[in-house]
Amino acid sequence: MEPDEPAVRIDGLRHRFKETVAVDALDLVVRRAEIFGLLGPNGAGKTTTIRVLTTLLPPQAGTVEVFGLDVRRRRMAVRRLIGYVPQALSADPALSGRENVALFARLFDVPRAQRRDRTAEVIDAMGLADAADRPAGTYSGGMVRRLELAQALVSAPRLLVLDEPTIGLDPVARAGVWERIHETRARTGMTVLVTTHYMEEAAANCDRVALMHRGRIRALDTPAALVASLQGEAANLDDVFREYTGDDLDGGGFKDVRVARRAR
Repeated sequence: MEPDEPAVRIDGLRHRFKETVAVDALDLVVRRAEIFGLLGPNGAGKTTTIRVLTTLLPPQAGTVEVFGLDVRRRRMAVRRLIGYVPQALSADPALSGRENVALFARLFDVPRAQRRDRTAEVIDAMGLADAADRPAGTYSGGMVRRLELAQALVSAPRLLVLDEPTIGLDPVARAGVWERIHETRARTGMTVLVTTHYMEEAAANCDRVALMHRGRIRALDTPAALVASLQGEAANLDDVFREYTGDDLDGGGFKDVRVARRAR
């Protein structure tokens, strides 16, 4: 890996599901150690892009690299560099918080001699030490999300991928999740790629953001620069979102609603 390689490089990525084009000739670069927001309405292609990036879907056309490693040819090596927190619940409610994190340590091949210390370290970093031996099913929504962050971080990933990490959480819990993300990034220098529908969250936490619509990037810059680029008196990133996605928004389908409500 060259020292000047970006964390993520995507060139000409295309992916379709039957007749539906989910990602259409996507080009994207995510710099090392930045928090990068991938924004857009439901159906924009964000989750498909992330699934290709995390090797859960093979790229149909184009190239995707993580720290210089091609996701098609070096799938297992790429997986060792990534921590992934999906939208769907990934913690087992019947296991304790400690057992959930220890399970991920084994799944991600953390050396046996390091597993106990690594598990305790990330549990403490996420502020869950006092609840570590309680069943995860007794945790609040914010605690569950922090537990899932601990699961993703136990392998010390160089890239943390977060798909709607605070969906369904109240403002206090959302702030707590982001506080832990910033603390970990500052301590380790990891890169963070996040999708979110909360524009104020993206504006407050992301170094740069990209607006994605119908499979393509429509705008990319710092949140402040995107707001300043609009004609007139744009108040915030919501105005930028509307500018580049238009009126073609319906809030998603039944599946999206079900996911959000389950997260509460």
